[in-house]
Amino acid sequence: MADIADGQQVELQGSGSKPYILKNTGGVYSCNCPAWRNQSIAIERRTCKHLRKVRGDAAEDARTGGTSTAPAAKPAAKAKKAGDSAESSESAEAESKDKAPPLLLAHSWENDVDLTDWWMSEKLDGVRAYWDGKRFWSRLGNEFFAPAWFTAGLPDFPLDGELFGGRKRFQRTVSIVRRQDRGNDWKELFFVAFDAPSVDAAFEQRLEHCRKWMEDAKPAYAKWHEHVRCKGTPHLREELERVEGLGGEGLMLRKPGSRYEAGRSHTLLKVKSFKDDEARVVGHVAGAGRHKGRLGALEVELRNGKRFSVGTGLSDAEREAPPAVGTVITFRYQELSDDGVPRFPSYVGVRIDAAPFAAPAKGRSKARA
Repeated sequence: MADIADGQQVELQGSGSKPYILKNTGGVYSCNCPAWRNQSIAIERRTCKHLRKVRGDAAEDARTGGTSTAPAAKPAAKAKKAGDSAESSESAEAESKDKAPPLLLAHSWENDVDLTDWWMSEKLDGVRAYWDGKRFWSRLGNEFFAPAWFTAGLPDFPLDGELFGGRKRFQRTVSIVRRQDRGNDWKELFFVAFDAPSVDAAFEQRLEHCRKWMEDAKPAYAKWHEHVRCKGTPHLREELERVEGLGGEGLMLRKPGSRYEAGRSHTLLKVKSFKDDEARVVGHVAGAGRHKGRLGALEVELRNGKRFSVGTGLSDAEREAPPAVGTVITFRYQELSDDGVPRFPSYVGVRIDAAPFAAPAKGRSKARA
């Protein structure tokens, strides 16, 4: 069967007057037919009869992990009662939490804690991954389909780390890990381990456990993440400037002697000179001037319902094929305005491990950054 090359699209005539458009964007295959668009599962797991006709059932089953029966379109929604949206969101969030691995999550450093003697490392601009001894899992409990040669040499005990493709390569890393074909693109990545959650000991012993395994087993695509002692605020500022000057995202600080715990903890702090957040795409603003005929900006919505536009940070390719409405993105900004709108927002990339996103039904407002 034929395939669709990465970055390309094909047309397939359906029953209507206009043909359907089938695309391959970083290993994520899509079709603009209703059957594909109306599925409630993650976009990388969707298929339809048109994709199967072009790629074949075997290729689509291998990609989606499904059977040769294409999912049917969702039936027309019944009229919703007040509160249905909130209940649906709460249900989705509860289901997500049930699948998610018990990861330690960071708070932001607000210059309110003396970080002298804390363990300092670069904050990697990759995708968080939990190795359970057999497979990689995302923060939300979705499997990353790494090739067997990529995981060769990893231990049979859990590791917490990051799938990392290098500085300023976040979107490329995302496009690789969301693929389900276990392809050679994984050769661009490393798994960088920075903790061993199952080891019942202080952080120093857990990190040493990671180091010893990596140096003894020498896996080809994994390594441990080196940490250094923070000598005080001047040292912190100097290291932050150095890392950001190299294109890094920031720093992570671990409290000496701390234990691994699930959820957000003040024993793990992130330090950056900019702020970031997540937003859901709710619309596409047409471009003008050099961007005429393609995307000018993304109209997005925060979790609190505040709407604004993100028009910088997008590549030409992303303007030609922008994130779909409903996609959750990460963006950076300098500060919030008095009415809570991020100032100077800049697009970073699509989030594939974001929690279920539902803005409140009332009180939404639109503003310009």
